[in-house]
Amino acid sequence: MAGCTPAGNGAGSPSPASPPTSSSPKPTAPSNPVLPWGPSTANYDDAVAAVAAMSTEERAGQVMVGFYAGTDPTGQQQAIRDLHLAGSIIMGDNVPLAGDGTVDADAMAAVTSGLAEAVAADGRTWPAVISVDQEGGQVARLGAPLTGWPTPMTYGAAGDPALVATSMTAMNSELAGLGFTMNHAPSVDVTTGASDPTIGARAYSADPALVGDLGSAAVTGILESGVLPSVKHFPGHGSVPADSHLELPVQTASLEELETRDWVPFKAAADSGAPVMMMGHIAVDAVDPGVPSSVSAPNYAALRGLGFDGVIVTDALNMAAVEELYPGGQSAPRALAAGADLLLMPTDPYAAHAAIVAAVDDGSLPDERLAEAATRVVSLMLWQAELAAEADPAEPGEQAEASGVASAAAITVLTGQCGGDLLNGTASVVGGTEADAQRFTEAAEAAGVTVGPGGTTVSLVGAGGTGAAPADVAVALDAPWWLEAVDAPVEIAGYGNTPGAFAAVLAVLTGAAPAPGQLPVDAAGYDAGTGC
Repeated sequence: MAGCTPAGNGAGSPSPASPPTSSSPKPTAPSNPVLPWGPSTANYDDAVAAVAAMSTEERAGQVMVGFYAGTDPTGQQQAIRDLHLAGSIIMGDNVPLAGDGTVDADAMAAVTSGLAEAVAADGRTWPAVISVDQEGGQVARLGAPLTGWPTPMTYGAAGDPALVATSMTAMNSELAGLGFTMNHAPSVDVTTGASDPTIGARAYSADPALVGDLGSAAVTGILESGVLPSVKHFPGHGSVPADSHLELPVQTASLEELETRDWVPFKAAADSGAPVMMMGHIAVDAVDPGVPSSVSAPNYAALRGLGFDGVIVTDALNMAAVEELYPGGQSAPRALAAGADLLLMPTDPYAAHAAIVAAVDDGSLPDERLAEAATRVVSLMLWQAELAAEADPAEPGEQAEASGVASAAAITVLTGQCGGDLLNGTASVVGGTEADAQRFTEAAEAAGVTVGPGGTTVSLVGAGGTGAAPADVAVALDAPWWLEAVDAPVEIAGYGNTPGAFAAVLAVLTGAAPAPGQLPVDAAGYDAGTGC
């Protein structure tokens, strides 16, 4: 909720119904100097030795990433020490804020440093997993002064893999500077349009091949920053009608549909060397009916069947789709036994840890399966240390220009003239949030446009069609299909509400720049590919 050949039952691929294979407690790495998913064989050998020396309790913690409430990480640091956790995710409520409501970057860096120190205090010589959801658009846990980024659909409209690679390096370089080691992005879910309630503009496109190309480029770009990407959400969240945060979505598509649509980008990401993929909480009728994919061995086998041998992290285990079925830590050993390597956000980490240890003791979770998972995680983090040492972290806000370049490459005119001044020097804003109106006004004034009553009316349309109002010009700040909610002779998809996105919109409205983007989805009565 994180790339082309069809995958699944083809030659050389296990059936989705096959259980995942487990290695011995001391698995042997392939002879290649670098594994297909990133770490070197030396990293792997070192991980094998480290895991072999661990107790069951240490291994059980090494495959878990915890979370906490509020801005005081003291309790989380203690949990890391008590349970030997791999690290912690940072959610929105964990982010320390300055007096003006912006992120206190120094305090944020101190938090990540303290969490990393808690891991190191356990005697581990590899980095902590310090992760965050920072996709751009609506999913961004860290706001200003970090650079704001437009929606991922921006890159589908621009259609340029090189652009997404450079953008993701820029975005994640600011995360690296604050001490983050993993970003749960990109989402390579293939959206089915307005009927998709969860992914929307978080998707690059409705075209599986394009999503595959852009997702693979994003993986390359994120790795360049020294941060680990986490490709999500297998088996595909863009084509199910429910939100797994709230309930268990059911995927009714056939195996053929999955292989030729939802799984294409994951295959591309695997082929491109993605190190981490996220398993969602979706019941797939064609694979394992009624069972959340995060605790389903056939679903893990399907992902492995695409050629992926890296770390599989679960989506958050505190989400209703799985927590309501397996409360009290029950999902943790089930997910590991099914094929997970890293457990994200178990509701009660102490209960989950105890359940893992008990499952190993009673044989329901083979010790070799736990060792295999821990070995993958340690290999990954040993490699991450090497990536980070070669990368160039950035200061918060340093990449604003790159964000604006991305938006300028994506602006799409659906209807109305493709060139010339559409405002004639004046504009009147309707719709949008107060922050949206303020950013539009600032961009307009910078472009020499006077904002006030009587000007050309511009309706700012947000997610869900919020703020839509009749106007001379309508600008979608999220997914373009929300333009159906407004009546305007000129309709433009802006794909974001960042300062850079508004500057790009104003450049088009004043005739100072072309609108080079093309619709990456069918929207508002217009076919994918529509544009100037």
